[in-house]
Amino acid sequence: MSSPVTDTGLNLPAELPPSGVLLGIDYGTKRVGVAVSDRDQKFSSPLHNLDRQGIQADARYFRRLTDEYRPVGMIIGLPIHLSGDESQKSREARSYADWLASVTGLPFTFQDERFTSFQAERLLLDAELSKKKRKARIDKLAAQILLQTYLDVRTAAREKLIAPPVATCSDTNESCAL
Repeated sequence: MSSPVTDTGLNLPAELPPSGVLLGIDYGTKRVGVAVSDRDQKFSSPLHNLDRQGIQADARYFRRLTDEYRPVGMIIGLPIHLSGDESQKSREARSYADWLASVTGLPFTFQDERFTSFQAERLLLDAELSKKKRKARIDKLAAQILLQTYLDVRTAAREKLIAPPVATCSDTNESCAL
């Protein structure tokens, strides 16, 4: 089993393998939303909503998912207050992440999920879906949003770290120095 990879303060995502499928997990006590990235880790797609049925059934689901998609890591949504403080739900999500890592053998990191359900609900309302259809889609869409946020933040951080130096030139001197 792999050791979990954790974040440091939710600012810069912890490193997971730079290529290969990632799973996005939107933890809930009744339902878990699941999303998946492409192998290049540029795009995410909503995948499933898991109606929780107990530890053994949930473990079977995630083992099958791991066998089918061969992910290299997981992004777990971490519910935190607007102030940035953690809550009981945060502790539950952390515990669930540890359990999920033990079941799948995958490393993971956390992603702030403060507005993912709101964003998902807004998108589903804009699509004019009925309440029943929104309920059936919201968790996997929230998982997609949190996974895509992770991918975007990590890509931006990498680009910033490897950006070439910018040449600076003075107005009075035509030679430029790096």
